[in-house]
Amino acid sequence: MNTLSNSLQADTSGKAYPRFRYDGSGDLARIGLIYIASSVVMEEEMWAMSAPGVSTHTARVKLPKVTVEGIEAMMNAPELEQAARMAGAAPIDVLLFGGTSASFLHGTAYDHALIEKLRQWVPGPKITTASTATLAALKQVKAGKVALATPYLPEIHERAIRFLEENGHEVVKSAYLGISDDHALAEVSLEQVYDHVLSVDHPDATAIFVSCTNFRTVGAIEALEQKLGKPVISAIQASFWHCLELTGAVGAKPGYGVLFNGRTAASAAA
Repeated sequence: MNTLSNSLQADTSGKAYPRFRYDGSGDLARIGLIYIASSVVMEEEMWAMSAPGVSTHTARVKLPKVTVEGIEAMMNAPELEQAARMAGAAPIDVLLFGGTSASFLHGTAYDHALIEKLRQWVPGPKITTASTATLAALKQVKAGKVALATPYLPEIHERAIRFLEENGHEVVKSAYLGISDDHALAEVSLEQVYDHVLSVDHPDATAIFVSCTNFRTVGAIEALEQKLGKPVISAIQASFWHCLELTGAVGAKPGYGVLFNGRTAASAAA
């Protein structure tokens, strides 16, 4: 009798039900994600960082190639609006554009214009982009001068530097991997990412930023911060954090960086 009663839970009517397992429901926050069709990492890492009660729901756009021309083609295609409206058809709390280079490609004004377009297409939920989230995250950790690690081609890497510097973050050291194939981006191991980030550290850097939303990072952030003694911000980590900030959800699992101080769910830490 005691065993049975301990395994039951009551609804508001007082009726007893078996105790159910968590099923992935987004009771705390539902994140709508506009993401690249050929990419995989951002969804995986967002789910890894999500405490029970936070869910991610994705609509996709096609990226021909990780080049300036390929990114511009994606951003000018009608499929972008279609993806935004499809993501917004669900009862989401926040809509995230999950492309870093695609949102900083032509600078801060371009990123702001993208947010305004998304607001027009999807009125209702909070709106952010990977680039806007990055700036918010750097502000959160009180970053000044930064180091930058990317997997990009040189011309995209240079645009990342310009975006950071026009927003007050001098880049004191940086490095890129020169990858233009989206599938290849996702195949870079955490060990390689770890070494890549360590290679850009500089005594004057108050934080390190790792760009790209199809580039594995979050599994190495805690180890990197312990090694370097400074915040490490990645585009995916910052994007997820900013979604929590905008919704007010305390919905991160522990272990993904100092950025999440105050946003880690106690139930996930237990």
